[in-house]
Amino acid sequence: GSMLPFDQPIVLITEPGKEEESVTRLARVGFEQFAGHLAGGFDSWLKAGKQLDIIIDIEPDELAMDLPHDDKLLVVDVRNETEFADGHIVGATNLSLNDLNDTMRIATLPEEANIYLHCAAGYRSVIAASLIKRQGLHNVRNVLGGYNAIKEIKEIPTEKDTAALS
Repeated sequence: GSMLPFDQPIVLITEPGKEEESVTRLARVGFEQFAGHLAGGFDSWLKAGKQLDIIIDIEPDELAMDLPHDDKLLVVDVRNETEFADGHIVGATNLSLNDLNDTMRIATLPEEANIYLHCAAGYRSVIAASLIKRQGLHNVRNVLGGYNAIKEIKEIPTEKDTAALS
């Protein structure tokens, strides 16, 4: 089992009624310390005039269009090593969510890169985007649907890492 050192308490800001589902989903990927949730959800954050940031979501077909034309494009696959070996985008960098809790690993990402993040289905990559943005890298896009959606697009070249699987 991987050690997940996510030891900062998390305050959830969800749609009212989605708190429990969010706790369950986050616990599955290693987040266990919850300080509570924001009453009134995101609207109350907005009304208080608090600071915001956004994560740009893109569809896999947009990634397919950008891949051949953007030499600064960096695909970061935040799934674990086994998932990555079983199939990934050609040229992708594998940094699991656990790796991204280590600021030194994030520091290896080139500052000028256009980072396209994905996981298997789209949940872990949103967390990854937050962790990367927190370190000051803001040119980040989240690929909706994750690898499950990406592998359906024939224009995106994928490969398996057979050596790692045997």
